[in-house]
Amino acid sequence: MLGPVILAASRSDKMRRFISAAPGTKQVVDRFIAGETVDQVVPIIEDAAGKGLEVTLDVVGEDITTPEQAAAARDAYLELIERLKDLGLGTKAEMSVKLSMFGQALDGGHELALANVRPVVEAAAAIGTTVTLDAEDHTTLDSMFAIHEELRKDFPQTGCVIQAYLFRTEEDARRLAAAGSRVRIVKGAYKEPASVAYQDKAEIDKAYVRILKTLMEGEGYPMIGSHDPRLIAIAQELARKAGRKLDEYEFQMLYGIRSDEHVRLAAEGHRMRVYTAYGTDWYGYFMRRLAEKPANLLFFGRSILTKG
Repeated sequence: MLGPVILAASRSDKMRRFISAAPGTKQVVDRFIAGETVDQVVPIIEDAAGKGLEVTLDVVGEDITTPEQAAAARDAYLELIERLKDLGLGTKAEMSVKLSMFGQALDGGHELALANVRPVVEAAAAIGTTVTLDAEDHTTLDSMFAIHEELRKDFPQTGCVIQAYLFRTEEDARRLAAAGSRVRIVKGAYKEPASVAYQDKAEIDKAYVRILKTLMEGEGYPMIGSHDPRLIAIAQELARKAGRKLDEYEFQMLYGIRSDEHVRLAAEGHRMRVYTAYGTDWYGYFMRRLAEKPANLLFFGRSILTKG
């Protein structure tokens, strides 16, 4: 399978240099990355709002090696929030953050990440929006959930992400499906060992449905992160059976993927949020998008060949 190979390449400096220099890379990166600066992403937010869509914004960059870099990541989000405030877009855009960007993997990383993310969550709340903590590889999750629990004491709208392919997630979902919680469920996009995660796509899909059923039957606010038409249809049926109104859950899809479906779901009255990444350190995010779907890799390969 190509997925694990691509995920391994996402951590290779040699591959990073090769792919960054490839003549067709920019064309494909532009499909998944909304821009490099806040100024470039603002028109995309405004366009989405005009189509009845909401967004969640991710400032990409996970390879943090110093506390100064972690502080710079915090400041990038604070700059974004200030721009959203100035433009009156706070209620149409939330933020997604990876705690690795805030220093989670450094010495004393748990406390450092909490200290860096708290002002971002506070600033987001001040303009009427919120933050969702993205899930990363399984070794980081206990820290992420602990930070999520701590932030929710003062900012109960803070969301988190769970990954269907991990064995632990069904238990996490039962714990998180409580009143006031906001939980995004995704399949998972990191290379995980068979000791902690399902490896077979069919098993991952089955787990996704079981977990989604738990969230829909709970008292929280489920956020369905998927482009899979079958899972989207199942989510709609589970919501109907649980007696949920259209504003009591939402769909989330990636910027640049199935854009027509974004608009279709919004037109049907669903809340539809587009996960929109931007920034200069795009490599890790980009490689996970290639790993998730073979068609993305084929598109990239064709672009390189036609530009070479």
